[in-house]
Amino acid sequence: MIFNNQIAGLDEAGRGPWAGPICIAIVLLTELVDELNDSKKLTEKSRQALFDKIILADSKTGIGWSSAAEIDELGLTIASELAAKRAYEDSALGHETKLIIDGNYNYLKDHPNIETIIKADGKIASVAAASIIAKVSRDNYMKKLAVEHPDYSFEKHKGYGTKVHIEALSKLGTCSEHRLSFKPVSKFE
Repeated sequence: MIFNNQIAGLDEAGRGPWAGPICIAIVLLTELVDELNDSKKLTEKSRQALFDKIILADSKTGIGWSSAAEIDELGLTIASELAAKRAYEDSALGHETKLIIDGNYNYLKDHPNIETIIKADGKIASVAAASIIAKVSRDNYMKKLAVEHPDYSFEKHKGYGTKVHIEALSKLGTCSEHRLSFKPVSKFE
């Protein structure tokens, strides 16, 4: 894992689910955090522990969200760009800070000093940290949402199109957190 305290990372969680927001995180690590990895390769318990370590390490972090309603209104790409802009503003990074985005799409086209790298969340420490911050933040949001809408089991599937989620949609229809612009969801309106 490459570590450089002058390079920030950006990653997202929640582009694919049928419900809930998209969350984008930006992290500039001030020190190396051991055991960082792509959030998808970690257990929930490991992600939470690393989330706490990243926050306690006094890293610069920023989180940006776009709601299901914004995704429906703007489309997933524009809503993702909006969440990235919100995360960038929240991070208070200067334009001189190099930012590496996981993947091949630049969510912040107006900003200088940005590079996109496919699978950067498994290679670059700050991007792995952003992956963890985004995933844990979104998962925690979905757990809170499960309390408001207990019959959908959001705490289990986090809004993804699982069998349990499809069964709940079949019985209950959609709620305010569903992405109605997603074809699999629109048939349950």
